[in-house]
Amino acid sequence: MKIYVPLDSAAVALGADKVAAAITDEAARRGVTVEVVRNGSRGMVWLEPLVEVVSAEGRLGFGPMAVADVAGLFGDLASHPKAVGLVEELPWMKGQTRLTFARVGVIDPLSLDDYRAHGGLVGLERAVKMAAPEIVAEVTESGLRGRGGAGFPTGIKWKTVSEAVADQKYIVCNADEGDSATFADRMLMEGDPFTLIEGMAIAGLATGATKGYVYIRSEYPVAIRVMEAAVRIAREAGVLGPRFDMEIRVGAGAYVCGEETSLLNSLEGKRGVVRAKPPLPALQGFLGRPTVVNNVISLASVPVIMARGAAYYKDFGLGRSRGTIPLQIAGNVRFGGLYEVAFGLTLGQIVNEIGGGTASGRPVKAVQVGGPLGAWFPVSLFDTPFGYEEFGAKDGLIGHAGLTVADDTIDMLQMARFAMEFCAIESCGKCTPCRIGSIRGVETLDRLARGDTSAIPLITDLCNTMKLGSLCALGGFTPYPVMSALTHFPDDFVRAKEAAE
Repeated sequence: MKIYVPLDSAAVALGADKVAAAITDEAARRGVTVEVVRNGSRGMVWLEPLVEVVSAEGRLGFGPMAVADVAGLFGDLASHPKAVGLVEELPWMKGQTRLTFARVGVIDPLSLDDYRAHGGLVGLERAVKMAAPEIVAEVTESGLRGRGGAGFPTGIKWKTVSEAVADQKYIVCNADEGDSATFADRMLMEGDPFTLIEGMAIAGLATGATKGYVYIRSEYPVAIRVMEAAVRIAREAGVLGPRFDMEIRVGAGAYVCGEETSLLNSLEGKRGVVRAKPPLPALQGFLGRPTVVNNVISLASVPVIMARGAAYYKDFGLGRSRGTIPLQIAGNVRFGGLYEVAFGLTLGQIVNEIGGGTASGRPVKAVQVGGPLGAWFPVSLFDTPFGYEEFGAKDGLIGHAGLTVADDTIDMLQMARFAMEFCAIESCGKCTPCRIGSIRGVETLDRLARGDTSAIPLITDLCNTMKLGSLCALGGFTPYPVMSALTHFPDDFVRAKEAAE
C-alpha cells in the first residue's frame, strides 16, 4: 500500500505531519505494510491535507484529511467520507497546462530516480551537447520572460552574461518570495527541487558560470531543508560538480531583498540596500562579477524548454507573453491555490471560473494582481487578458502572478493606506522618494480618511514622484495599489469625507 501525504508548508500548517504519523501508526497497529511518501502539494489548498492512495485505477484523493479520518483509509475507500476521486480527473487538475509544475505533487521530491522517471534531466542532457550560444538562442526563442515580476526576457539577460569577459561568473536564484498571495516558488522548491537545480545548471552552461546560489527567505524552513538535501543528492549523483556547483543561502526576512541588487548585497554579507544601476548585475553583480539573477520559476521553466524545444513552449500564451504562468489565487476566494495555465485567460475567468468567486459568497469588488504593490482591478476590467502588456495597458502589472480576491466589504482607502505603510516599513532607506514619500503618503491618506479631499491632488503628485524617482520597484510600484484604488473606487474616498462630516 502506497500513500502520498504532502510535506508542503500549507499542508503541514493544516496538519499533514500529524496525518502522516497517524497513517504509519494505524498501519503498524493493523500489521499492514504501508509506504508513506511525502510529496509536494497539487495546489488545491482547500483540500489540504490531500492524501493520495495508489490504486489500480490511479491515485485516489482524500481531503481535507484529519487524524480521525485515517482509519477509514484501511477500509472501503469508495465509502470514505473524504474521498474526492481520482486526483488527475478533478476539474482543477484537468483544466491546467502543467509544464513547470508537471511533477509537483506527483513525485517524491528527493528521489532523483523518480525525477528521471518523469522526464527530469532530459533538458540538461541536451544542453550538455550544445554550445553556449545555442542554449542562449533556444531560451531566447522560447519567449521566456522573468517570472519574478519584471518580465524581462530571460534570453537577453543570459546573452549579456555569456558575452561578458570575466574570470568568474555566477547564477543567483532569487527565492526571496515576499509578496502576499505568492507561493509558487515555495511549492516548486518543496515539491520538485531538482527542476530548479537542473535549470540553474543549464544557465551555468549557457553563460560560463560555474557557481550558483539559491537565496531563500528564512520563513521557508521546509523549502530550505528540501533544497539543501536535493543539492547534496545531486552532487553525489554527479549532476552537480566541478563544471557547475551550487549552495543554499538563507535571507533574514527583509522584503527589499527580493530586489535583485539588495539580494546581492545581502548575499555578500552586506546590508540589504538597493544599488544604483548601472552597472547592471549582468555585468557587475555578485562580488562584482557578471551574474544572472533569475526568479525560481524562470529557472525552473528552462528544463522543459530545453527538453521539448523552444517552439513547443512558445506555442502557449498570447502576444509577447509566451509559455505558462503559475497563477496563485488567494484572499477571499472559494478555491484558492496554484493553477498553471497558458497566458491569455481573462481576469474574470481566473477569479470566477477557476477561483469560484468569493469564499464569503458576497460579490467580488476587486482583485489585486501582483502582490502588495500590484494594482487593484475592479470587476469592470475583468475582461483583461492575463498578459504582461495587456495588464500594463490597464495601469497594472502581473508581478509574480499572485491574485488577492476581495468582496464588497473591503475599504479601498484603507488598502491604499496599507500600501504606503508597507512601503514605509520595508524601505531600505537609500532613496528619498521611497523613504520619505511613503511616510508622507500615510499622512496624506490619513487626511483623506478624515474627510479632507483636498489631499487628493497631493497624493496623486506624491505617487507620481515615487513612481519616477525611486531607485527600485518597492518605491516605484507602491503607487499602483494607491492610484488604482483612487481611480477605480472613488466612492470609498468620498465616503470617508461623508463619515467625517
